[in-house]
Amino acid sequence: MALKLVNLSKRFGGVTASADVNMTVPRGTITGLIGPNGAGKTTIINMITGMMDVSGGQILLEDRDITRAAPDDICRAGLARTFQNIRILPENSVLDNILIGFHRHEHCSTLSALFGLPASRQETQAIRDKARSLLTQFGMSAYADYPAGGLSYGHQRKVEMMRALASEPDYMLLDEPIAGMNDVESDILAELFQHLAEAGKGILLIEHNIRFVSKLCEKIYVLDGGRLIAEGPPAQALRDPAVIAAYIGGSDA
Repeated sequence: MALKLVNLSKRFGGVTASADVNMTVPRGTITGLIGPNGAGKTTIINMITGMMDVSGGQILLEDRDITRAAPDDICRAGLARTFQNIRILPENSVLDNILIGFHRHEHCSTLSALFGLPASRQETQAIRDKARSLLTQFGMSAYADYPAGGLSYGHQRKVEMMRALASEPDYMLLDEPIAGMNDVESDILAELFQHLAEAGKGILLIEHNIRFVSKLCEKIYVLDGGRLIAEGPPAQALRDPAVIAAYIGGSDA
């Protein structure tokens, strides 16, 4: 079981942002996607999640073709993401931001919730318990009632990850998840990501911190100018002459 990209391409007029990208993200593993700034990494995630139209190729989520699917349908199919630029509700509490992610699993009707029927109350309590469990898992129980916008950059990133996990996805696309975090925080997240993979989730990790990627990923793909220039185990792919040239001759990794 895997998320697969088959000859995935994106063109903006005469500019090619992604060209014939082939990639496989198996369940139970952490797969890395790296490359210099502007290499097209976020474009890939935007296409996978339905936020950007595909110009060519296919996106296969296990046995389902999601190439032209709407973002909501892709989420319901079992795929979640975080963003390079944090997207949270700053005035709402941390707990409320996480609860939004559970919407996919709500079964009771609006009418049931409006009248406070027992089934609705039980479902609401179960969801709140799950949200508080995520807070505990991320070491943020003390911040449950804080306005999310008042947290540090690193903690806001954790809120976004908890909200993504709340949808209970089979696959997670993480766009620079440790940006703004210190080494201790990033090491804690590394352990969490490993546990998620061991639990059977497929994780695609986009990250500029090469040490972090090398530590976690069984396999990495390297993009430059929208094209894959190398793939394989980190130690092998990072020694590829094309990868070395891309980083030395391009932006800072």
